[in-house]
Amino acid sequence: MYEIRRHIMKIQQIRSATNKISYGGKTFLLDPWLVDQYGLGCFQGLPGNQYQPVDPVKAQIPMPLFPLPQPAETILAGVDAYIVTHLHPDHIDINLQKGTLGDGLDHDLPVFAQNEEDAQALMQSGFTDVRVLTKEGVKFFDVTLHKTPALHGTIRMSSEACGVIFQSVNEKTLYVAGDTIWYEGVQQTLQQYQPDVIMLNACAAELLSYGRLIMNDEDVDCVHQTLPEAHLYLTHFDNVAHASITRREMRGRMTGRGIMKYDIPEDGEVVTY
Repeated sequence: MYEIRRHIMKIQQIRSATNKISYGGKTFLLDPWLVDQYGLGCFQGLPGNQYQPVDPVKAQIPMPLFPLPQPAETILAGVDAYIVTHLHPDHIDINLQKGTLGDGLDHDLPVFAQNEEDAQALMQSGFTDVRVLTKEGVKFFDVTLHKTPALHGTIRMSSEACGVIFQSVNEKTLYVAGDTIWYEGVQQTLQQYQPDVIMLNACAAELLSYGRLIMNDEDVDCVHQTLPEAHLYLTHFDNVAHASITRREMRGRMTGRGIMKYDIPEDGEVVTY
C-alpha cells in the first residue's frame, strides 16, 4: 500500500497584499512589497502620479502605514519563486530614482509575471529567470500555476492585473484572486476550478478616476455565495492610504453577513489549511 503524501498549505500574511505561500512543497512570495514603513511616500508626492484618492486627505498619508512584521531577510529566506500579479508600487518595490523593480529581491530566482510587458520590465530590472503565467498553466516542479482574469476598477481599469490558481496532485486548490472586484471573470474562475481556499484582496481601496479597485464585503459575500464550502483568506488590509475598510471593520461585516469560514490574519501571522 502506498501512502498518499500531502503537503500542508501555509500562508503567512506579510503586509498588505504580500503573502508567503507554502504550497506543493515549494514556497512562493506573492507581490513582494518590502519597502520600509512610509518608504513609498504619499500619493501627493509621487512624481507623475496619475492616481488620486477619493478623499484628498488620504493623498497626504505616507505608505506603507506599518513596518514589516519581520526583517526582510527573514521573509525572503526559503523562497523558491516570486509571483508578481501586476506592477503597481504596492505589489513590488519600485526604485523611482533608478526606474527599477524589486531591488531587494534575489534576481536569480524565478519570477512569474502576468504578461510579456511586465516580464520585459522585470528583465530590464535584472531578473534572469522571468516566466509568464498562462491560462493553460505553467509548471513549477509539482505545482501548476494558472493565470486567471481580474478587473482592477469599477469605473475603468487602473491597470491590467491577474489572479492565480495553484494546483498540485493530492493538494487542495488555492485561488489567489489578486487585485479585482467581483465580476463574471471571478465567478467563472470559481465555477471552473472549485477552489478549496480563496485569497481575496478586500480593503475596498478606491481612486477618483477608477472607482473601487478591489473587493469590499459585498463582493466577498458574492464569492461566499458562489462557493459556500470554500475557506476565505482576506488580505490587503491596513497599509495603503486609499483603503476604505480595515481588518476590524471587515470582521464585523463578515459577522453581519453570516460568513464564518474566513481568516483575516494580522501581519506576520501564519494560517494553515
